[in-house]
Amino acid sequence: MNQINYQKEMEKIITENQKKGKIPKLLLHVCCAPCSSYVLEYLSDFFDITVFFYNPNISTDSEYSHRAGELLRFVKEKPLKRNVQVLIEEYHPDEFYDTIKGLEECPERGERCFQCYRLRLEKTAQTAIRGGYDYFTTTLSVSPLKNAKKLNEIGAALAQKYDVPYLYSDFKKKNGYIRSVELSKEYQLYRQNFCGCKFSKKENV
Repeated sequence: MNQINYQKEMEKIITENQKKGKIPKLLLHVCCAPCSSYVLEYLSDFFDITVFFYNPNISTDSEYSHRAGELLRFVKEKPLKRNVQVLIEEYHPDEFYDTIKGLEECPERGERCFQCYRLRLEKTAQTAIRGGYDYFTTTLSVSPLKNAKKLNEIGAALAQKYDVPYLYSDFKKKNGYIRSVELSKEYQLYRQNFCGCKFSKKENV
């Protein structure tokens, strides 16, 4: 079975909307400012974007606030083709711990992470429906440590469940990750050395 090129799938959607002369509304789940940097630079040419910061997996309130603050700063300082709105959800870590109950001993990048993907993407899909967005997606695939295939499979399933299109993506393609590192240096963004949860933090100590 041929592997899907999610970057090309996204480019098809962009091209179709350009032919229609349409600038769709996109709700973009963001995990941190560094991961958002390249994605916003790239997608702001083609979408009206609202950034959605919802990450109950993050280990502490101070870490959550720090990442949210850096995201707000980057959006304010980075010149983008269109204005970007930012939605910051309140910090409710119990939502993460309830979701991964029984999976605490799973290795990183396994089933616990997949359930975390689903938690954050499902909240994004629900918010996209309420806000009347044309698409939803996430910046998570820009990271070499994230499973783009799993992210897109979850996104596609949620798109069917909630009847809101998922924007396929693999943002690490076309040097997306490398560009995110460059932008992080340029804007002196806080780059954490763990995904966010206490499990990933422990692994990187």
